[in-house]
Amino acid sequence: MWNRTFSKDDLESGTTEPLYPTMMESPDLRWSFIRKIYSIVAIQLLLTVVVGAIVVSYHPIVTYLTTTRGGFALYILIIITPFITLCPLSCYYQRHPVNYVLLAVFTVSLAFAVGLTCAFTSGKVILEAVILTAAVVVSLTLFTFWAARQGYDFNFLGPFLFGALIVLIVFSFIQIFFPLGKISVMIYAGLSAIVFCGYIVYDTDNLIKRYTYDEYIWAAVALYLDIINLFLSLLNILRVLDR
Repeated sequence: MWNRTFSKDDLESGTTEPLYPTMMESPDLRWSFIRKIYSIVAIQLLLTVVVGAIVVSYHPIVTYLTTTRGGFALYILIIITPFITLCPLSCYYQRHPVNYVLLAVFTVSLAFAVGLTCAFTSGKVILEAVILTAAVVVSLTLFTFWAARQGYDFNFLGPFLFGALIVLIVFSFIQIFFPLGKISVMIYAGLSAIVFCGYIVYDTDNLIKRYTYDEYIWAAVALYLDIINLFLSLLNILRVLDR
């Protein structure tokens, strides 16, 4: 699959130009793969909106999860379920339909967590965060496709983004035990937004060049997490500014 080269006749007969100068596979197959990934991500985002809207609008859910002992335990379970689901997903991401079932569990549980976060935020702030996230995601996606065609490669970002992600994770644990003020929260959210903007570019570049056709689940999960984390980072910034 990866090693397939196309001849001059293939290029002349095909209607799709290579996505990047050194492309050695069929552009039509890669475009089909890309459309499949974005279709899955679109369904994930739609499901997130629906579940989040239900959590935000139906107040007894938030009340139960935040005021009762059993509800709090369920709240913790909902938060950790996406991380737990990633373990079997890493083993069965190529096995249909188990991979889609696990992906649905992952998406719904993460959507619940996002909905619980939005439940304590005003509708105006949520709408602003959604608009900003959509604008950034579309802009960075278009930029990455353009840059790939020009011959740019963003694979070098991987180690830097991973290191930055580790810093953000450790910093978030520090905030749990030593809560910081508004300025620190804004700085953390701003850095998070920058990191996940980088991840959108990096994962989109991988989608164009490096993901194999069997890795559509992982490609969708990566892009979905980038978008959700960017949204949550922008939401935290706007929420602090709105106070």
